[in-house]
Formats: sequence, structure tokens, C-alpha cells
Amino acid sequence: MNNPNQKSFPVSWDQFHRDSRALAWRLTGIGTFDAVVAIARGGLVPAAIVARELNIRTVETVAVKSYDHQNQSGIQVLKPISQPILDLAKKGGKILIVDDLVDTGSTARVVRDMLPGAHFATVYAKPMGRELVDTFITEVSQDTWIFFPWDLDVAYAAPIGGGTD
Repeated sequence: MNNPNQKSFPVSWDQFHRDSRALAWRLTGIGTFDAVVAIARGGLVPAAIVARELNIRTVETVAVKSYDHQNQSGIQVLKPISQPILDLAKKGGKILIVDDLVDTGSTARVVRDMLPGAHFATVYAKPMGRELVDTFITEVSQDTWIFFPWDLDVAYAAPIGGGTD
């Protein structure tokens, strides 16, 4: 976090699991899905949880890079969606795309272009990307940096009001 005005939102493994299960619960009202496409890497964990909870056995990945640690950069598709999943979608199969977060929407736009008829779900959503997501659990402000459990280590945290104790 380079911006001192940026808010911090650390998420524990327990909280992320609860939020991912809540996403699955919300998706149950939409019907059944034929396949899940996880946006790697952030979408891998929630996609696995959602797939388990909704009993979806076909799980695919798409690897899209838009961040270098905390700085957004140009979009790169590192691994495209497999042809069998694209064919399933073209034949009317119900595809679910899962990611941890929609931020500016740049990653979401790229993946939506690959699967335009898919249902897009994220655990967290920021205002700039929210319109690209069909289902999400928690909205956070655009100036909030979410620290996911895989990004964290146990360390001393200074008091919010300053000082050392």
C-alpha cells in the first residue's frame, strides 16, 4: 500500500471460507451449472469451495495477469480457457466464472469476452468493476486494498492512531 489514504482490509482463511460458502449459497438460487471456470490465481480457492458446495465436477482455469504485487499493469492471458469448455458454452451449457475480487473490471472484461453468456461471480467487488459481476458477497470501496490470506504473514501491526504500543 503506497497510498497513505488507502484502506486496508485483511481477510483471514476462516473469513474467506465463510464468504466463499456464502457465494455458493447465493448461487444456489440461480440453478445448476455445468462447469466452473476459476480465474487463476485469486479465483482458485473460492472456485474450489463453490464447486464443492454446488457439486460441480468440471472445473477449468483461465490464467490472466493484471497485477504485479500491488500495481496494475496491462492484461496478459497466460492460459486460455480450454476448447471443450468453450464448446460447452457455445452449445448452451451453463458456465460459472469465479474470482476472488473484481477491482477495476479489466480482468473481468477479458474473461467475459471469452465466455459472454457465463454467470460471473466474485467474493468481493469494488465499484469500478461491480457492473461486470452478476453475483458477489461483499462490496468494498475502490480505495480499499484487500489482503487475502495467501498474502499475509503474522507480524506486528502498529496501532491505527499511531504510536508503538
